[in-house]
Formats: sequence, structure tokens, C-alpha cells
Amino acid sequence: MDQAILLQARGVSKSFGAVRVLHDVSFEVRQGEVLGILGPNGAGKTTLFNMISGDLKASGGEIRLGDRLLGAEPPFRRCQMGIGRTYQIPRPYSGMTTFENLLVASAFGGGKSEKDSYAFCAQVLADCELAPRANVQAGKLTLLDRKRLELARALASDPKLLLLDEIAGGLTDEESKQLVALVRRIRDRGVTIVWIEHVLHALLAVADRLLVLNFGEKIAEGAPEAVIADPDVKRVYMGIEA
Repeated sequence: MDQAILLQARGVSKSFGAVRVLHDVSFEVRQGEVLGILGPNGAGKTTLFNMISGDLKASGGEIRLGDRLLGAEPPFRRCQMGIGRTYQIPRPYSGMTTFENLLVASAFGGGKSEKDSYAFCAQVLADCELAPRANVQAGKLTLLDRKRLELARALASDPKLLLLDEIAGGLTDEESKQLVALVRRIRDRGVTIVWIEHVLHALLAVADRLLVLNFGEKIAEGAPEAVIADPDVKRVYMGIEA
């Protein structure tokens, strides 16, 4: 039996003045699915994420989370509704410890009590292999651990939908493998994931389907093997080794 649709975008567009960034983009994501989003720089990928998370308002079209039409809710309200996200450049509270970062996300993003937050965040720390770094200031973490913390902070809000924005960027091959293993574990727990990524091998190791954007328009969507073989996708990614 097919899983229910968790996220729907219908004819979504975004313009900044005369500059069109996204045009008539439609897709859906089912519960427990991993959708990978590909596209060159400037394709509109992060703009799409910003509209889902509430950082930007769409110029046209609609976005639904389950049966709920998303409107003018700010990012913190979208987070409380079950949308968690990471950013290309990690945004921890650098002066706080790793554990304190998670407590803030759990209390204010997930709405958990202080007591419940402690137990929940301890589990997230363990899941993200950050328990040994629990009392280390976030600003002193390595890049890989900052990436893990960025992911852990999103998970601490207990999201239904997790938006990953180039989480593997800047990592070595071995570090990417470790992060992919972590994303797989999150997927296996039933969290729905939409993942923007330029590190193609990382995305292909996890994604159930791919969606490709170019100049703000959807040019392909479907099973990873079929999308990668698509002539338009090959043209867009010419010179990039899969």
C-alpha cells in the first residue's frame, strides 16, 4: 500500500523583481521517502527549500504539508509543524556546547518540556555519533562534527520532514561515507527526507527518486537510474563525474 503524501508542491514559482528564480515547479514526496534534488548552481534549489521552510514566500503556486496548505507561517512555526532543515554552512550557536545546541532546538523547535528534551537530545547525540562531543563548544568542532551537529539540531526538533541542503559538501570521501550511513539510519527510522546535494555518489546511495532543476524549471523526475540516463540531465551535468 502506498504511503500517504507528506509534501506537495504545485506550480511553485518565485521571482525577485524581474528575475525569475523558479517557475511552475510541481512534485510530491511520500512519507518515509528520500527525494534527492539535483541542479547546477543558480538552478533554484535552495530557493525552493527556503519557501518550504518559511524563509521565503512563494510568488505563485502552493505548498502543502500533509493536508495543510502552508501560508505565511514564519520559519519557527514551520519547524513546530514538523519541518526541520539544515543549511549549506552550519549555523550552530558557537558559544554553546553541542548538547546545549540540541536542547534549544528540542525546546523551541520541537516544543518538548525540559525533562523530555534531555532524554530525547541524549538519544539524538548518540544517533549522530556526537555523544563524546556533548560538552564541547560548537565553535571548536571539526567540519564533519559541525555537519553532524547541523543534522542533529534539525533532528532535535523531531521533524516529520527533514530538508538537507548540501550536507556532504566539503567533506572527504571517507567523511561522506560516514554521513551517508547516518542519513540512511535516519531514513530507516521513517523520517521523510528531501536532500539537495552536489556530491552525486552520496545522493545516489540513499535517494529513492531524483528531481532535477535547471534555470528554475524541473527538467527531470523519477527513479535515480532513469534520471541520470536522461539526455537533458547529462547535458546539464556534462563534465561532472557520477
